[in-house]
Amino acid sequence: MSLSRPSFLGYGLVVLGAALGAFGMVQVGLVCIAMGMAGVSLATKALSRVERYLPLALALGLFLLALALPSGR
Repeated sequence: MSLSRPSFLGYGLVVLGAALGAFGMVQVGLVCIAMGMAGVSLATKALSRVERYLPLALALGLFLLALALPSGR
C-alpha cells in the first residue's frame, strides 16, 4: 500500500491529534484530527459519495466541537 503525500500528512495529523488529546490539549487535538480526516478523505479516490463526504462531515463536526468546547482554564 503506497500512500500519497496528502494522505501521509493526513494520517500524521490524525496521530498527532490523538497524542495531543491524550496529553490534555483536547481542542488542538480535535482540530488536528479534523484536518487529518479531511486531508485523507480528499486524497483518496473514492468512487462513492458516501465514502468521500461522510468523513468530511465528521471532520466538520469535530472542528465545530473543538470550537464549542470550553478552554478549561
